[in-house]
Amino acid sequence: MAQPTMSVSPYWELTFDADGDTDTAQRDRLLTGVRKSGIHDLILFSHGWNNDRSGATRLYSAFFAPIPALAPPAARIGYAGVVWPSMRFCDEPIPDFPHTAAAVSTPGLDDGTRHALLETFPGRATVVESIARLLEQRPPEESELEEFGRLVRELVDAVPPGPQAPFAADTLAEGVPQDEPEMFTGSTAAACTGFATALAGLGGDGDGEVRGFALPNPWDGAKELLRQATYYAMKRRAGTVGERGLGPLIGRLAKAAPGVRVHLVGHSFGGRLVSFALRGLPEGVRTVKSVTLLQGAFSHYAFAAQGVLQGHQNRIDGPLVCCYSRFDQALGTMYPLASRMAGDARGLVGEVLGAKWGAMGHDGVQSVPDTRAYRLAEALADGRLPASGCVNIDAAEVVRRGGAPAGAHSDIVHPELARVVLAAGRIT
Repeated sequence: MAQPTMSVSPYWELTFDADGDTDTAQRDRLLTGVRKSGIHDLILFSHGWNNDRSGATRLYSAFFAPIPALAPPAARIGYAGVVWPSMRFCDEPIPDFPHTAAAVSTPGLDDGTRHALLETFPGRATVVESIARLLEQRPPEESELEEFGRLVRELVDAVPPGPQAPFAADTLAEGVPQDEPEMFTGSTAAACTGFATALAGLGGDGDGEVRGFALPNPWDGAKELLRQATYYAMKRRAGTVGERGLGPLIGRLAKAAPGVRVHLVGHSFGGRLVSFALRGLPEGVRTVKSVTLLQGAFSHYAFAAQGVLQGHQNRIDGPLVCCYSRFDQALGTMYPLASRMAGDARGLVGEVLGAKWGAMGHDGVQSVPDTRAYRLAEALADGRLPASGCVNIDAAEVVRRGGAPAGAHSDIVHPELARVVLAAGRIT
């Protein structure tokens, strides 16, 4: 596999499959290269919602580009990018890519999204084509809408076999991971109506009885149900790749190059991936010196009591830094709605920030004692952050680009955020 063109060097790439198994040739190149390169710090970035390697590589190149000039001249930094099988709908923006002022989401599946679904869920071509047909035709019979829901469940394997099954939960109830999401088990019409209501900005909680196809039309929310079901599958996959793939690999790296300090960075679901890597670290490995989460798309209670990552920030020999922005509407509105569809009984309107399933990238780490809080300018004032524990940084002064859906969620390529990574890792 040809090495991608990057803005920085040395750079290594790590590809994982859906079960967390890595490309062994890439893994060996990393282990050998890091040992021989003489680097002191390795910044390892995981993308979130992308659908191909080229998009991830462009993100890494853009984010890493200012770091050599920001770091001290004597710093010896290496870079690595994780590529894992995630999924991006083609009407969603890619970080730092230009997009129209208002992205238009068509009811049907465009060719790019259809292709991405086929690549992300291999062996499901017939299911994808049936989903595309129903989205295009929008038949009036409620039985057809329920058939659409059944096909969506089949596509994403709501309860998959193999190692991915336990990795979708963010919090625990009486020590048991959350059940299969309600949007997979309840009425498809009710779920689609809830999504349609939120998308149309009509208000209401979407929990009422659905009578026929009165406004909002449930089909107006059908594509969002598909998107959120895919989102749920990628959430599960990110946890799998982090714990079963990246965590053990960092353990191997600690043996191959014990003096190299590792700094994990994750955007969106990539934040979930690098956080779950902490669960997969072999006992005694202390080479992870910082973790920086950029618009993390997982529960703000994940590190709290009853969170699936409770106490795992202590596996870091340094701080866990969470950058968040109130302008991130993808996490501020659609994430809590999807979480409610996954079984949370709270209403959405007026309770987003306090909702049980709020996202870390919208309001930061919650309910973890001694979490420090900064505005971005404060955090960068002297180039240093606390040496350990959870740190929230309000990055709204730079993460704010609106216009298209999820615009601010993707607005992460800024030299200020690269400086946060350096400050978190004390590469100063």
